[in-house]
Amino acid sequence: MRIVHLFVICALVFAAAYVYRIKMESTVRTENVLKLRADIREQRDAIAGLHAEWAKLQNPARLQGLAQRHLATRPIEALQYDQLKNLPDRPPSFARSTTPDPIGAMLDTINKDVTSSVPTPAAEDAQ
Repeated sequence: MRIVHLFVICALVFAAAYVYRIKMESTVRTENVLKLRADIREQRDAIAGLHAEWAKLQNPARLQGLAQRHLATRPIEALQYDQLKNLPDRPPSFARSTTPDPIGAMLDTINKDVTSSVPTPAAEDAQ
């Protein structure tokens, strides 16, 4: 009978030690969670501060003041615009239509089997 009592007492001591270990692990994990939550709160506060500073830096009135102070520009006037018919002619094209496109030729040799939605220059000339 005494051996059974000794075995039960040892089992209770081991069970108490196991429960104590579980309690300490949960306490450590709870402390880690609380620390992480505090870190997250600090980071969110820092982000909120940065958002506020960004909003201050993006303020149009502040930007207008900086532009007037540091740039030598004048406001745009309606007389600065001209009609499209007064634009100069398009510059001449220096590429000859008879010369094959070297990049297109390389692509054609690489992608013989690949079809595309963009017609090749030879296909356009045939039409």
